Amino acid sequence: MPQPPVTADLPADTGLARDDYALDRVPATARYGWATIAVQRFGLLSALSQFLLGATLGMGMTFWQAVLAITLGAAILELVAIALGIAGMREGMSTSLLARWAGFGRYGSGLVGVGIAVALLGWFGVQSAVLGQGISAMLGGSPAWIWAIAGGLVITAIVVHGFAGMAWTAWVTVPAFLALAGWAIAMELAERPLGELISSAPAGPAISLAQGATLVAGGFIVGAVISPDMCRFNRNTADVVKQTVVGISLGEYVLALVGVLLAHALRTGDVVTIVTTTSGTVGVLVLVTATAKVNDWNLYAASLGVTNALHTAFGVKTGRAAVTVVLGVVGTALAALGMADHLVDFLILLGVAIPPIAGIMVAEYFVVRTWRAPLEESRERGELPAHAPGWVPAALVVWVASGLIGHYVTWGIPALNALLSAFVLYVLAGRTKLIR
Repeated sequence: MPQPPVTADLPADTGLARDDYALDRVPATARYGWATIAVQRFGLLSALSQFLLGATLGMGMTFWQAVLAITLGAAILELVAIALGIAGMREGMSTSLLARWAGFGRYGSGLVGVGIAVALLGWFGVQSAVLGQGISAMLGGSPAWIWAIAGGLVITAIVVHGFAGMAWTAWVTVPAFLALAGWAIAMELAERPLGELISSAPAGPAISLAQGATLVAGGFIVGAVISPDMCRFNRNTADVVKQTVVGISLGEYVLALVGVLLAHALRTGDVVTIVTTTSGTVGVLVLVTATAKVNDWNLYAASLGVTNALHTAFGVKTGRAAVTVVLGVVGTALAALGMADHLVDFLILLGVAIPPIAGIMVAEYFVVRTWRAPLEESRERGELPAHAPGWVPAALVVWVASGLIGHYVTWGIPALNALLSAFVLYVLAGRTKLIR
């Protein structure tokens, strides 16, 4: 188990004044060791949804088919996360801020920020609602909306303190989640030989390899796209690669494959309920620790996106901490009022629009390189480039076209179709001098 970071690895937390360089480059003095960021990357995937993903695969695939699907999906995620993470680390910028010089322009980056914020704030509300419903069902007594409010506000308080507060939270919640969930799972699998589970046939309708890989890649593609939000705190390229490979590989293989085994053992896809109800107290702690490490990043990345969007729209620097409070209250209200549950279909649809963002940013930063020179020159001074393009119409056309391809083309992996389409179309637009 990883050891907590030493104090020197964590910059001092200045509370409400800590805006985490939402509209600036992260300086070298504010960077972290790779392990502190790796545990957060793993924390994004150490959630009950990963057990559910694995159980879904296990209901329709053999164990080794599921391993192959997870391998393909994780490879897609790691390539996207590493490419964007390296760009974020080099420039010290969040996803939406970097997008100004990585394909979208000043105003297009505002749209990127809003799109990411809407998607993640919606999921923040959904996760808070699930937390409230779960605790209410396990403990009884208090209604779900009270627990949803309590959970939402606690996570908002953590995120207000920025990356430093979230880092300490990760070092507590991730090991706790793994230990508690591991105990609950061991109780369920204790009576079943591992060899039988690996060789047993799935209990449900068959799932193809493409469908399985789509479930894996699509389930975390937004997390891969927001890699710069996290990796801007890395110190070098090697750290980005290490923390991404370790975080995503452990999250996908360990948790998802446990879900596969649970589905084979219990012959049901409803493994989350089984894990959380093994013991009342343990079940509550599993649910709380699992939700905390996913939801803090949902809110954090949403706050960065909105902060950038407000700056592009009105030209003012709004404090990230203040934006966090407002978004946290809104997301918590969605959960408490029961509105978050109605957003799931919309959020899944919106998820198709997120992969093209990665394709465009990677294509611009590493291949087309229209604005790399001003980025590199200003990086030496620790400043942002003096100017950014306003609108980049070709990029917006590529974004829309690629999203439609991902939505309507049913062959292959939709998320990958959208991402690769965006990459190829943007490179073609750059080669034909449509990007300027």
